[in-house]
Amino acid sequence: MSNQKTELSELGEFGLIKHLTNKIEIKNDSTIKGVGDDCAVLNYPKNKIVVTTDMLTEGIHFNLMYVPLKHLGYKAITVNLSDVYAMNAKPKQVTVSLALSSKFSLEAIEQLYQGIHLACQRYGVDLVGGDTTSSLTGLTISVTAIGEVEEDKVVYRTGAKPGNLLCVSGDLGGAYMGLQLLERENEVFKVDPNMQPEFKEFDYLLERQLKPEPRMDIIKMFEDYEICPTSMIDISDGLSSEVLHLCEQSEVGCRVYEDKIPYHPNTQDLAQEMNMNPIVAALNGGEDYELLFTMDIKDYDKIKNNPSISVLGHITEKEEGANLVTAGMGKFIPLEAQGWNPMMNKRDTE
Repeated sequence: MSNQKTELSELGEFGLIKHLTNKIEIKNDSTIKGVGDDCAVLNYPKNKIVVTTDMLTEGIHFNLMYVPLKHLGYKAITVNLSDVYAMNAKPKQVTVSLALSSKFSLEAIEQLYQGIHLACQRYGVDLVGGDTTSSLTGLTISVTAIGEVEEDKVVYRTGAKPGNLLCVSGDLGGAYMGLQLLERENEVFKVDPNMQPEFKEFDYLLERQLKPEPRMDIIKMFEDYEICPTSMIDISDGLSSEVLHLCEQSEVGCRVYEDKIPYHPNTQDLAQEMNMNPIVAALNGGEDYELLFTMDIKDYDKIKNNPSISVLGHITEKEEGANLVTAGMGKFIPLEAQGWNPMMNKRDTE
């Protein structure tokens, strides 16, 4: 890799935008006009449109001491696409806006955009606009994602009913344990920069934290199996928070069985090494970007042998509350939202 460092001031705002977007190829028929005019022009003649926006700020959401810019660009896109999939929709377009301090060179931003373009290519979305501005404190990335879905297939957080199964895709807690690993090794590096990081066999956990993959395959599975979830949300703030969101929005309660929560072996191994209970990572860690959904029990046979889906429990009447049922003793413990609170830059234990 070249050591060349081109100051962004040499290009200016419009020069930078042109440099970063001049090779964009449009993939979706709904994109009439992308980058290059005052607005993008989109055409959705029949379906419903879903729109979501996420912002990532240096020092709050990511640490450039251990987050590669290419991975950061990729993640900035995929976490937004996860919200689109949580509506049972298919993402089609994104916009990307950046606030940049003078410490970033053109070459650094090119690395960021390599990840952005890679995510767009992998998930078949068009980059159709955005903005750039200066920052006094570092890097902020704001991504807006636009998707489409047939009117009768939109899935909200409000449709869960007593008797529905509560399900989740993939495994939980891995992203949080990946973050703990990165933070631990970063502290070691601060003390001794010559120390090599001890990542051992934990590549899976690092991928979960640095390069999350939204569950496009689960949306395809719903389509193939002719399943329409009754409610759905993606797991960005931890299982507890997301379960409580579904229950509150749907005005129901639930039972989540501790022994049904799925873990990757790496998650359990690192948790043991760090003297943690992996359930803490699953319930409160966040950033797994799996899909948590409810479904009619009549569809159970369609998913019961699918290794990507775990049935965590079931929906109850609101009066029962949202509870974790412990393994062994079967004790009921009320779930509490202790996920990430970016406004406080800490775990929310209120």
